[in-house]
Amino acid sequence: MSQVHSLWKTASGLPVVGGVVGKRAFSIAFSQKAPYFASIHPRFTIIEPNHVELVIPKRRSVQNHIGTVHAIALCNGLEAAMGALAEVTIPKDKRWIPKGMEVAYTAKATSDITCVAETDQVQWDTADGDLAVRVKGVRDDGTVVIEGEIRLWVTPKSK
Repeated sequence: MSQVHSLWKTASGLPVVGGVVGKRAFSIAFSQKAPYFASIHPRFTIIEPNHVELVIPKRRSVQNHIGTVHAIALCNGLEAAMGALAEVTIPKDKRWIPKGMEVAYTAKATSDITCVAETDQVQWDTADGDLAVRVKGVRDDGTVVIEGEIRLWVTPKSK
């Protein structure tokens, strides 16, 4: 189990506070690892191999000039979800780095946005180079507002 997955299980499983406070504490700690993530105030809700979800709260600091969640805030949320997914899914003998992102903005982001990152385990087990992580952002009413993929470069760890 990776450090990220272990921390998530510990924080979200704490008696009394695990459901809310533990997840929030994890989200803050994760954002400190890559401080730019803190700009969107992510709230992780699900972290498991091959599937991660987090919520970007719709607040003034992430809005654009028309009052919707800004496109780059959405991309930041997708990248945070992908990063957590990569950390909890990648085999111990491999490493990863982001290589590129391609997204389409499909609707206005007028509410909190749930960012989802997904892969299939076989992608990681057979990865030697490119690996595509499926990502999407969903409004409270279920409408997909952004979708695409983040490409990773996955290679064996140096010995």
